[in-house]
Amino acid sequence: MRDRTELLESALDCLPAGIVLFGTEGEVVFWNRSAEAITGYTGVELLGKPFPEALEPLAPDRVWHGDRQQGAEPQTGRGALVRTGHKLGHQMQAITRVVVLCDGLGERIGTAAVFHPAESLDALPHGVTGENEAVGESQADIGDRLQIEFEDFTRGGLPFGVLWVTVDQAQGLRKTHGASACEAMLEKVKRALAQGLRPAEEVGRWGDDEFLIISYERTPEMLASHAQTLAGLARTADFRWWGDRVSLTVSIGAAQACYEQNQGLAQLLERAQAAMVSSIHAGGNCITSAPGGHECSPS
Repeated sequence: MRDRTELLESALDCLPAGIVLFGTEGEVVFWNRSAEAITGYTGVELLGKPFPEALEPLAPDRVWHGDRQQGAEPQTGRGALVRTGHKLGHQMQAITRVVVLCDGLGERIGTAAVFHPAESLDALPHGVTGENEAVGESQADIGDRLQIEFEDFTRGGLPFGVLWVTVDQAQGLRKTHGASACEAMLEKVKRALAQGLRPAEEVGRWGDDEFLIISYERTPEMLASHAQTLAGLARTADFRWWGDRVSLTVSIGAAQACYEQNQGLAQLLERAQAAMVSSIHAGGNCITSAPGGHECSPS
């Protein structure tokens, strides 16, 4: 039995993700080497002792409590984005999943948490932002959602893609009519885009003049077709400011996550951004699919 336990512990120590096993009273009974490397805390400091306050966001009760605040049941499969602490004092983002451990009779014998660092929002490509707090909050919200959806995808979840949208007239309208007019126009476009979203899809501001849409279309072709529909809805947004009617168009870059490229979330967004820039260079009012930046189809 001892040999078997040592074999299992050695196997868990080889995994790149942090793994912590909690007993029935919430005490730490196992803390692998990756958990030590990620957090700076050693197993000697944690085994059989109260969980440090800095690491509490990784504890199962805290992860599940966050789910309940959103009115949902605990989701142990998809994971949750948490902000936890390092022993050196700095904060970091981590994606964690919780699994209840049961014996052969179905009795709970403990809980496991599996976690790994998430990419910082600041490290992800996103649009230029000024001092608009609403844009910053939107970036943070959709950035959190992106982290979890991408993690789910890499573990065999739903097909996943992003649409990077910029409004072609935004910069010109800001110069001629001011920031208030531009914000009103962008809100009009956002509502128009939202009308065409599938269930569970989400749109959020990703920059002063840009939006990001999380999509679950199954193929790049279906993602591009979906983008065409959304571009059409944006064109129908009737925007008027002090009697002036502004015709609106959008340039969109579409990028589908794919296993073959072994890419991270930042690389997925870079592909979408490059495709969006190609749409702008093609004259706007255009959809470009990544990685085929040269293949632009008028919307």
